[in-house]
Amino acid sequence: MNLDDLRAAQTQERATDGLQDLQESFYADVAAFIESLKDRRDDAAAAATDPFGDPEVQELTDKIETAEQVTEAIYERRMGKLVKQASLAAAGMPDDQGGLTAEERDLYGDLVARIEDNKAHVLDVIAGDAASARPDDDDPADPGPPAPDSDNDDASPGDAGPPAGGSSVAAAMGGDDSGTLDPPPAPEPPGDGGADRVDTTTDGGVQSEPADDAGVPDSGDAATARVRVRVTDTVGEILGVDERPYDLEAGDVVTLPEANADPLIEKDAAEKLD
Repeated sequence: MNLDDLRAAQTQERATDGLQDLQESFYADVAAFIESLKDRRDDAAAAATDPFGDPEVQELTDKIETAEQVTEAIYERRMGKLVKQASLAAAGMPDDQGGLTAEERDLYGDLVARIEDNKAHVLDVIAGDAASARPDDDDPADPGPPAPDSDNDDASPGDAGPPAGGSSVAAAMGGDDSGTLDPPPAPEPPGDGGADRVDTTTDGGVQSEPADDAGVPDSGDAATARVRVRVTDTVGEILGVDERPYDLEAGDVVTLPEANADPLIEKDAAEKLD
């Protein structure tokens, strides 16, 4: 096992729709390879005058990190295929467990069994033979604010805190704790400059209505604007601002949200096509 073997396995996994055949001990072999690199790095660091600046120590560190990253990428790509294959097997499709590692075979069997059990339960719920997992309506997730302490009869309204369903802005901003609030200022009649005027009260109050010409930008345009790019450097999986995952690898031509495409273009990880 070496870095070339790992990179070849990664390239093959990317190129196939199904799971490539790996040795049952693949991950154990990778672990042994990385452990040997760490032992060599420890020996080199012990013999070096400056372990942190020694070229051999740095080279071995780079190899260790690369081996870990490549192996993780192989595992993540295989997991997507494994889950799909398990769902097909649970639906009665042809089952092929060849080429799985020992760890993957254990996971595969567990996935198939759980999918089959869940499917059977859902069918029983539909048929009325089993109870749904819906939460009890008498036990809501949000019980609401706690009831006030009835024993504290002498507490003033200010001590009781803001009423449920709407807190006092003045109390929240540090106003008088006596519970008595000054009436809100009368709205200013429209006139010259009235639309741009901002309330600057000392208790931190804010203007209740924005001016008509405040010019708030429409965030929808930024979220939906898309750019077609060619990926020039493998980035991996990202989550777009449109809440969709994108698996970006060198050579891919994809259409991304502009907010995701611009940083890639700026970092020379992608080039704009139109």
